[in-house]
Amino acid sequence: MDPLLSIIIPAHNEETRLHGTLQRILAFLETQSFSAEVIIVENGSSDRTAMIGGAFAAEHPHIKLITEQKPGKGRAVRRGMCAARGTYRFICDADLSMPIEEVTRFLPPQAPSYDIAIASREVAGAKRYNEPYVRHLIGRAFNLLVRTLAVHSIHDTQCGFKSFHANVVEDLFGVQLLDGWTFDVEVLFIAQRRGYHVLEIPIPWHYFPGSKIHILRDSINMFLDLFRIRRNWRKGLYAPRQ
Repeated sequence: MDPLLSIIIPAHNEETRLHGTLQRILAFLETQSFSAEVIIVENGSSDRTAMIGGAFAAEHPHIKLITEQKPGKGRAVRRGMCAARGTYRFICDADLSMPIEEVTRFLPPQAPSYDIAIASREVAGAKRYNEPYVRHLIGRAFNLLVRTLAVHSIHDTQCGFKSFHANVVEDLFGVQLLDGWTFDVEVLFIAQRRGYHVLEIPIPWHYFPGSKIHILRDSINMFLDLFRIRRNWRKGLYAPRQ
């Protein structure tokens, strides 16, 4: 029987955090009545990330390690989403900046019916902890660009915790193209044009040092990606697969 929940962890050079994160996720799942699987997608790491993930997978049958040769969060998430079997497929950043206990808010009976539910640090009820002001300012500026150029009416497209119902995964990730940080804007762009129901759920979010994002280089690439997404749409590259 397929699990209710798939937790997908994109992991690039996460040896310092992955072990503790998996321990916390396992401890949480042991207290729950629903079935779940954990999929670690290690891609292009130069450290012990794959070794740590493999050790957990060898000891726990509901943990799976996927290795991908090339880096890129979008590539890792796409691979994990397509390999998952859960009814709800939840992207989970390896730093657990959203406490794993909050994942129940994305599942029935707490969550209403949805196609996509995204964690939000901006809607009413959300809380941020210890985030540097400059980082927050850059994030809000990028979100303004996102809402202007690509995805409308969503307050926080970049939070790394998102849940997709299995019914929409193939339709979205089967055509999603970007391999880098802007993949989630791309997926939400496609979803809005497909008419899918996107729900924003307020969460407590904790800033932890160690982000893999290079502020200047990646900000420029993410800005350019907004135009690539619009271009791809005009070219028909996101058309549903037959």
